[in-house]
Amino acid sequence: MAQDQFDRKVKPGDLIEIDRGIYQHWAVYVGGHEVVHLVTADNGSEVLELLSILNTSTAEVRRDKLQEVVGCNKFIIKNLLDDQYKPREPDVIVRDACRMVGRYLRYNLVTHNCEHFVTNLRYGKPESRQVKNTVTAIGVGVGVGVAALAVLGAFLFSGSSEKEKEEEEEERVNRTRQRNSRGRGNRHRHYYY
Repeated sequence: MAQDQFDRKVKPGDLIEIDRGIYQHWAVYVGGHEVVHLVTADNGSEVLELLSILNTSTAEVRRDKLQEVVGCNKFIIKNLLDDQYKPREPDVIVRDACRMVGRYLRYNLVTHNCEHFVTNLRYGKPESRQVKNTVTAIGVGVGVGVAALAVLGAFLFSGSSEKEKEEEEEERVNRTRQRNSRGRGNRHRHYYY
């Protein structure tokens, strides 16, 4: 989105989604081309942010120029939960966001990330669609994997059961042949001269 188009559309209290490739960073617009956002100690390193899923770290609430936060990434205004929750008043969102600047908060990719931070400011509800979608995708993947393993197991089990039946039948036929050949013995042999 071009800066002039963005300036005409953005309002204080709007949420800004910044596409960082493998994840989205979130900020709340507070006016004057500035945003408030939650930044991990590694200053936004994708790898370190993703590794933070393994533990809980701290993050700083910062107020920065939008262009500094965005860099060369794409960004959009995305008030993603407006259809679910009534947004708080813009002046309340901005006031609360600005009061948080300089604080250090607990950070965890799954439970307390930058999206949780901004949705809590706008709606009073800390939610992360990014996390929900990822968890859902993982759940579906695990479900598909379990179903595939069940089908494979059933196939292998039924295959071995069929093979066992074939082997038993072959063994029964061989025993019958052996009995029949023993029963005949030499008395059934005919010699011709």
